[in-house]
Amino acid sequence: MDITIMGNERIDDLQYRGLRLIQKTDGFCFGIDAVLLSYFAQVPKNASVIDLGTGTGIIAMLVAAKKGPARVVGLEIQADMAEMAARSVALNGLQDKISIVRGDIKDAVQLFGPSSFDAVVTNPPYMEKGGGRLNPEDSKAISRHEILCSLEDVISVSARLLKHGGKFSMVHRPHRLADIMYNMRKYGIEPKLMRLVHPSPGKRPNLVLISGTRGGRAELRVQEPLYVYDSSGRYTKEIDEIYGRDAEADDR
Repeated sequence: MDITIMGNERIDDLQYRGLRLIQKTDGFCFGIDAVLLSYFAQVPKNASVIDLGTGTGIIAMLVAAKKGPARVVGLEIQADMAEMAARSVALNGLQDKISIVRGDIKDAVQLFGPSSFDAVVTNPPYMEKGGGRLNPEDSKAISRHEILCSLEDVISVSARLLKHGGKFSMVHRPHRLADIMYNMRKYGIEPKLMRLVHPSPGKRPNLVLISGTRGGRAELRVQEPLYVYDSSGRYTKEIDEIYGRDAEADDR
């Protein structure tokens, strides 16, 4: 299949089962948070999954490859990002597994119906609205700041999309953890699993991975910290395993 690549785009090798991703050279690009979420996400086999704010489609594709769901929907409000993500899906021949839908997270229940998914995954904007002047048409700003949806929007919609017992998984910043847990409980998603991600030993965490169950009983398990780099400044063994890299090969 011939896939059009625009002049301001490139194809990146995800180094996992031959997956490739189209990204803008001057736009928002995926980071380690998306990769870690796809590894951490609580997604049952043969589940129906929605990725809220799919962006480039990176999480939808990695979840489809790693977790064995029956179907994955990637919902994205920005027309150019949704179109680009759809081309990445076609580039990898995953049209039978993944569908990209252009739409607003706040309209997701109307689009798909209540209690229509077994799992929700999301890497929402981290920065609260009001932190400086922002261009509402800037794709980078939309990806990073709560311009078009808030943290509460994401969690409340996720709760309505999930079946009873369905799984919600998100990556965010630790400084929003109180807001995250408050809103999860407010909308009936019980926090069940959490892991803090640290740049290296001795440094404060800069990401939190959290999962909850709609209608679940109260019991939160906190996993041991995940370190990205070791004390020598190299990726830790666990990060190499998450990325599917051969650490010994990197030394050669």
